[in-house]
Amino acid sequence: MLTYHPHLHCIVPGGGVSPDGTRWISCRPGFFLPVRVLSRLFRRRFLEELRVAYDASRLGFFGDLARLAKPNAFTRMLAEVRRLEWVVYAKPPFGGPEQVLAYLGRYTHRVAIANSRLIGMDGDRVAFRWRDYRHGGRTKVMTLDAHEFIRRFLLHTLPDGFHRIRHYGFLANGHRAAKLGLCRRLLASQQSNREPSAESAAVAAERLALTHRCLCCGGAMVTLTTWRCGQAPPNPFWNDTS
Repeated sequence: MLTYHPHLHCIVPGGGVSPDGTRWISCRPGFFLPVRVLSRLFRRRFLEELRVAYDASRLGFFGDLARLAKPNAFTRMLAEVRRLEWVVYAKPPFGGPEQVLAYLGRYTHRVAIANSRLIGMDGDRVAFRWRDYRHGGRTKVMTLDAHEFIRRFLLHTLPDGFHRIRHYGFLANGHRAAKLGLCRRLLASQQSNREPSAESAAVAAERLALTHRCLCCGGAMVTLTTWRCGQAPPNPFWNDTS
């Protein structure tokens, strides 16, 4: 419906280069970051910067938001949104990094509404198609006054000084080539160190056989399945308690 819906898409690596630049540090298996903590941290920092901008008279309020120009109304609005849960949704790329980049490439290099969604204009009224995801993703038709249609369209135009895509860390433009080369070397070195020789694998298996025994009967215990922190156990999961 072309309504205002500010949000960010962030691609974050599951690790990084150590401060001394000698090794790659991966995040823990099955854990990336504390989502609820990040949600509240982002909410606090965002509202703090919003207050700073308001106090410096850098904000303008128009239309339905004109009432927020009054200090009491603005303070009341900040208190209301501070009580809301802000959404930070994190998930691994199910289809792999190629799928994520292809999706974001389409997402970031398109306009607010495609020409194929425009139906027509009758006088000063514009009709267009939109998808109602609250009702099974059904396609519906909306008609707006031309000035309202243009206003909603311009909500999706970045203000001067804003960049649609920003790069940080080892992807920053100033040192991207050198940092990516370092990351690839460290990851390759880490992978080679993880590949044990046949002899060391046999020694490890023998050590495991000696230590991985039942405390009651002394018999060797057999690992049936493994799941990491945050993952649900396999279903069905056989559990022999005899």
